[in-house]
Amino acid sequence: MPPADIDIERATTEDLEAVADAWVRLARDQASYGSHVLAEPNRQTMLATLGAYQVDGGLLVARETETIVGFASVTVEHGSLTLDCTRGLLSNLYVEPEYRGRGIGTALLEAAENELRERGVDVCTLEAMARNESACRFYREAGYDSFRIGFERRL
Repeated sequence: MPPADIDIERATTEDLEAVADAWVRLARDQASYGSHVLAEPNRQTMLATLGAYQVDGGLLVARETETIVGFASVTVEHGSLTLDCTRGLLSNLYVEPEYRGRGIGTALLEAAENELRERGVDVCTLEAMARNESACRFYREAGYDSFRIGFERRL
């Protein structure tokens, strides 16, 4: 449950610019953990991607009054391979730094899981940067287990 002064709800079209700005801050932050995704050069692409999530109902925002303080985006995976479960993807979860530690991330994660559950999803997958220990701890504490490990090497 979110703090009393925070509402978790589906994003509106009017929210997209603010969420894209938050995504840029997320991408900048992830660079410190080794992400190769450039923040500002990808803003327009992510604005369109976030718009698709919003139209599909998979873009959630945490709002304090009129200010967006976090967001999450989810979708049901529709790959080319047949799986033994219906898998959903949490592609982004972000809370503005000054709002962290108040349960907003947990509330966004729970809302994202509920959205996926309502769509018939059995398993939720997500990625976190391996060096982002606080994110890894957050997901472990929420009951997530690692099931795939990625490796990288500069050539």
